[in-house]
Amino acid sequence: MARSRSRSRAEQAGAAAAAVAEVEASLAIPADPLVAAFFDVDNTMMQGASIYHFARGLAARDFFTWRDLAAFAWKQVAFRLRGVEDPEHMEEAKQAALAFVAGHGVDEVVALGEEIYDELMADRIWSGTRALAQLHLDAGQRVWLVTAAPAELASLLARRLGLTGALGTVSEIKDGVYTGRLVGEPLHGPAKAEAIRALAEQEGLDLTQCSAYSDSANDLPMLTAVGHPVAVNPDGRLRKVARQEGWEVRDFRTGRKAARIGVPAAAGAGAIAGGVAVGLAMHRRNNAPIRRARRAAATAASRTYRLTADQKNTLRRLNNSL
Repeated sequence: MARSRSRSRAEQAGAAAAAVAEVEASLAIPADPLVAAFFDVDNTMMQGASIYHFARGLAARDFFTWRDLAAFAWKQVAFRLRGVEDPEHMEEAKQAALAFVAGHGVDEVVALGEEIYDELMADRIWSGTRALAQLHLDAGQRVWLVTAAPAELASLLARRLGLTGALGTVSEIKDGVYTGRLVGEPLHGPAKAEAIRALAEQEGLDLTQCSAYSDSANDLPMLTAVGHPVAVNPDGRLRKVARQEGWEVRDFRTGRKAARIGVPAAAGAGAIAGGVAVGLAMHRRNNAPIRRARRAAATAASRTYRLTADQKNTLRRLNNSL
């Protein structure tokens, strides 16, 4: 029964994401109409977590307080550690996911997003991943971003990168204003797979000929839903699966940069805003009480949750960065 409810929530999130997906760029008939490529965003297309860079830009504009961001951040890190199996915790993650834009107009947030992209995101796009996306475009195939980030941010990224469109977490909007609630669930894990299936039906795609790219084992449902999965900057678990399955692996990280970029993904890239806590801690690195509080929280998490070896290593890097 629990598994059935979880699948139902994933299907709802996927259907909502497909329904609001930006399609303007795909109105022209592509040369290869049956084939598309799907790219995760955080640590796949962009270094770090897109929602963190976005939130940092909003905080710099006094959109909300750093205290508000801290409360939001830890809930999301905890969500990444526990995953989506616990309905109660999933509900907490939903309620916190977009609370920081509640009461603000969609047009206002989108306009700020354009500025923040130029300031904080444009230089963080992986040129190698962008080149992979361009290969698909040059072949006459459509290219979609698939991310747990808000749909508006996902669409902005797709537009600025010249891609076909984006699938993202759908926010509830009333009278042009964010309520701070979601429609369905965050577009994470199984929900991503449901989203691309819904889009494939909507757009007439043959998923057996399509490609998907991600850095995280959390995206295995999406990767296994297509005929050509590719691991990009993979975490340890995904690298292992890719090796076992004979999937292509592309890694654009080197040395210390790879370790540093791994931190914002915090215990499983793909969920909303997992990198916010790390970025906030680094922003406030001179505040000793906050550093002590983060260490205590990270320690408590390691005792409360059953972690994988990769997650323990991520928490260790998180503790060291505080």
